[in-house]
Amino acid sequence: MTNMQAWLDRARAVLEMPLLSLGGTQITLWLVAYLVFFAVLLFWVAKWVQNLAEKVLSRTSLDIAVRQAAGTLARYLLLLIGLLVILQTAGIDLTTLNVLAGALGIGVGFGLQNVISNFFSGLIIMFERPIKIGDRIEVNDVEGDVIEIGARSTVVLTNDNIAIIVPNSKFITENVVNWMYNDGKVRFRVPVGVSYGSDVRKVEKVLLEVAAQEKEVLRDPPPAVRMTGFGDSALEFELRVWSDSQVHRKGWLVSALNMAIHERFREQGIEIPFPQRDLHIRSGGPATPQAE
Repeated sequence: MTNMQAWLDRARAVLEMPLLSLGGTQITLWLVAYLVFFAVLLFWVAKWVQNLAEKVLSRTSLDIAVRQAAGTLARYLLLLIGLLVILQTAGIDLTTLNVLAGALGIGVGFGLQNVISNFFSGLIIMFERPIKIGDRIEVNDVEGDVIEIGARSTVVLTNDNIAIIVPNSKFITENVVNWMYNDGKVRFRVPVGVSYGSDVRKVEKVLLEVAAQEKEVLRDPPPAVRMTGFGDSALEFELRVWSDSQVHRKGWLVSALNMAIHERFREQGIEIPFPQRDLHIRSGGPATPQAE
């Protein structure tokens, strides 16, 4: 029993040995362990509260973007308040951290401005909602579905099942194409060329029939055909259709329409021409004398 007590006294002496002094507070191993344990616990509780808030709000009519923004805000508020409480209960005078705050400010000025910019951009995205979870977006060379909006970055999933992490500042400073910002209806344009001499009214009729037979094409707004010009080798048409189900697979719908157009044109005898060029050969130079 005496040996156990002596061992505990030595362990206590080691844990309470001052490592450094911060203002009027002595930083010991025990204090460091206390801060680490409760900080880890706080982060776990904050994440649990975020998930709980999103689960509770899922029972309301709010969409997923608003629920996620509310859950994230609740998490950050809990982290801020919890860290202040932990520091106070540990006996650390927050006024002694002014020097550290000044040093942190210098660090932000030199190296963390992008992190801070992305963080505040994330807050703007969550509340202004220029993009939402599930939106089909294009930013720079990235195109895909938004699957997660975080404090620092947004995760975009491409059709190749590749997750691309985009810094939030890109959505504030760059031009962003959001295919589903309004009601999700998008118009697709399918260019078509036919030979000169083709019956343009027949071409228009066939194109509208192809659009009517494609189940992914909306009937309202109705499909339309426009003759867009006279090309070098063809009369140029454009089939315009609307869809709200194929925004995530634009290439599939255009391909399906192109194949159907090719089959119907072949059945109706409408020719899709090859590029044509007229070659004029002009003779030149002095005439060659004829032999007698």
